[in-house]
Amino acid sequence: MSLAAPHDAGFSVTVEPSGRAFTVSGEETILLAGIRQGIGLPYGCKDGACGSCKCRKLSGTVTMEAHQSKALSADEELAGYILTCRSHPTSDVVLESRQVTEAGAFPIRKMPARVLALTKQSHDVMMVRLQLPAGEPLQFHAGQYVEFILRDGARRSYSMANAPHTLAEPGTGIELHIRHMPGGKFTDHVFGAMKEKEILRIEGPYGSFFLREDSDKPIVMLASGTGFAPIKALIEHMKFKAVDRPAVLYWGGRRPEDLYMDAWLHERLAEMPNLRYVPVVSNATPEDNWTGRTGFVHRAVLEDIADLSGHQVYACGAPIVVESARRDYVAEGGLPEDEFYADSFTTEADKALP
Repeated sequence: MSLAAPHDAGFSVTVEPSGRAFTVSGEETILLAGIRQGIGLPYGCKDGACGSCKCRKLSGTVTMEAHQSKALSADEELAGYILTCRSHPTSDVVLESRQVTEAGAFPIRKMPARVLALTKQSHDVMMVRLQLPAGEPLQFHAGQYVEFILRDGARRSYSMANAPHTLAEPGTGIELHIRHMPGGKFTDHVFGAMKEKEILRIEGPYGSFFLREDSDKPIVMLASGTGFAPIKALIEHMKFKAVDRPAVLYWGGRRPEDLYMDAWLHERLAEMPNLRYVPVVSNATPEDNWTGRTGFVHRAVLEDIADLSGHQVYACGAPIVVESARRDYVAEGGLPEDEFYADSFTTEADKALP
């Protein structure tokens, strides 16, 4: 009879098929231990609300904290799936996650950031540029995010909307696209009292959303609202690296003005012959004079590409869009589950759901 190791000594977690292993100690979740040790586990919200960190448990036992059923259903739990952001091992564990690669993750750092510029992109989207400390470049993958650490310790996550190489350009800084959530502690400040030169604290980079460059599959990018921010970073990165895989972006908004960088995209189309762009509007009014695609943005993809079995999908934005796309692209389009990469923009209201 073998006795389990005492909890504070830590348990080993091995991720197949990469074979990467790490130790989870104390009260850490599997995900936080993996992030700390540079293991590229997939994740999004870190709060049991988005489902991005879902992995199949091949062996071992865990206890799982409360989470939302849309992130992990009872049937999925019975089938052996766990959320690594809510799971504490109670024995050594083996997980399956094909998104884990051998590449080491960039170090996560806290640093001050100065507001360089505030530019309104639409009635409810602000572009915020942040200047980082001189001599301390933030290393990140295009598509990752940073967290603001507020005075009371609360955190707010925003994707970087520019690719890392652009930080070398003077006066660029990190670009964020922040949507106003009326009553939101942070966004009310961004759209109200925030001024240039204000000092904020950030931590990052976080997130497993970035271009997988070891593939030659055609790319489908799906964005709703400010989910365009990390997609913009991917497009900049693809242009910089001369990635010539066929790529198409479907960007959805309620009204045409929600596609707040439409002109920027048309400029990129002129420079990137392998990139296509399909704007989709769900709630156009007569005065919009909208003549383009309408309906649900994630369905527009299936209308155009019935067979997704040979594609990679990169989806960002509202949880309902990301979840619907994941479900329908696998079930109807034949997309392999491990070729769906997502960043679900969970708000504080989303995280507070039961």
